[in-house]
This record gives sequence, C-alpha cells and structure tokens, in this order.
Amino acid sequence: MATFFLYGKYSQEALKGISPDRTKKALDAIAKAGGKVKSMYALLGKYDIVLIAEFPAVAEVMKASIALNKLTGIAFTSFPAISIEEFDKITA
Repeated sequence: MATFFLYGKYSQEALKGISPDRTKKALDAIAKAGGKVKSMYALLGKYDIVLIAEFPAVAEVMKASIALNKLTGIAFTSFPAISIEEFDKITA
C-alpha cells in the first residue's frame, strides 16, 4: 500500500454538512475505494483538511477523491508520499 496526502478545500455547501456522521460516511467511501485512513487533520490556510491514507494504487485514490467530492462537496488534491528512509534509499 502506498501513502497519499489528500488535501481538501471546503465549498460553502460543504461547510453546511460538517458532522461526525458525514466523517463516518467519508471513511466508509475511502474504504470502499480500497483505502485506509491513517490520520485526519483540520487546517488553516490554503487547504481546510488533510487526510493521510494508504491506497493500493493511484486509481483507487482517484475513485476515493471522486466519491468524497460527490458525498461531501469537498474538492481534494492528492499527493503520493514516501518516508524519508525510503527516499534516502532511492537517492543513495
């Protein structure tokens, strides 16, 4: 499984739907797409939320991103990530 950071930006409509129930539904949508959320954070600045999740491949991240946008109205930008240890091995 690969690690991805999913940065989300709330629309005005998405703000109205914030709730623990929607969070659960979002986690279920990610799991249905083959992903597993490791952690979630609310942010201040350019993005409003970040999810750190594992997915088998990029296709599953895309499925999850589309499902989340349909469900929540939050637009996500996703980035693959590797650990510094892995990065050091690749660049050595």
